[in-house]
Amino acid sequence: MFNPKENLLDQQLAVSGLEMQIDPFTAISAGLSIVGGIVGSSEARSQNEAAKRAQKEQQKAAKEAASAANKYNAKAFEVEKENYFNNREFQRETQLDSWRYNQEIQDIQYQAVVERYSKSVQNTENQLAFNSIAAIDAYQAEQNALNEIYTEDAFNRQGELVDRLQQEGQAALGQAGVSRNKAIQSRLAGIGRNTAINDASLISSIEQTQRNVRQIGLQKYGADLAARAEMMIRPTAIPDIPQPKEGPERVFIAPMKVTPTYIPPAVKQSTFAPIVQGFTSVNWSNVFGS
Repeated sequence: MFNPKENLLDQQLAVSGLEMQIDPFTAISAGLSIVGGIVGSSEARSQNEAAKRAQKEQQKAAKEAASAANKYNAKAFEVEKENYFNNREFQRETQLDSWRYNQEIQDIQYQAVVERYSKSVQNTENQLAFNSIAAIDAYQAEQNALNEIYTEDAFNRQGELVDRLQQEGQAALGQAGVSRNKAIQSRLAGIGRNTAINDASLISSIEQTQRNVRQIGLQKYGADLAARAEMMIRPTAIPDIPQPKEGPERVFIAPMKVTPTYIPPAVKQSTFAPIVQGFTSVNWSNVFGS
């Protein structure tokens, strides 16, 4: 069995059973091959150690990069949530300010309508009072005019009565018999006609006064209707503007944790293969001259 700790040349000779009949030049070439194999083994060992160091450095860099990415993602996630809730609060306050402003404007407008309505009611009441006063004055004027007619009629009737008595006395003194009676009847007939005319005139005046009174009432009624038609309709209170509602809060998902990038194991080169290759490349039969 091959033992790398023992002299390789002695082992090969012992195995082959060859005697030490070595050609110098061939021996030098074999030695160089063996030395080359040893050197190649040493270089492979150095390359393996360098690859291992590079692997560890890459793994360390991958861990550091993953740790830095996780720290950044965690900080960015917290900042994103903070910005979201700050903006949400700002939008909420902005909506409330707008709602308060619009509600105040609506209250002011409604109060202005109520004041105009109150003024309209006052103006209507004043107009109705004026219409009543004007109607009372018109009624009183008609009554005064009728009273004057009554007074004038009374004076006329009193004058006619006095005239009748005077004429009857004169007729009785101036004539006798049938002629006197005819004279009295003739004068009484004239007085009767005047009385009938006065009665008809009085009745006509009374009826005209009644018509005037009815007209005054109709005019007042029409004026009252017009005044009420001009009055504003009683305003109805407007419902308050609904307060703004907030939408559902956003659902946050924490960022996925970054794991270090996979670094494949370093590829190891065989340190034994160059030595074996150095020995197997030697033509030992030439070396020992067999």
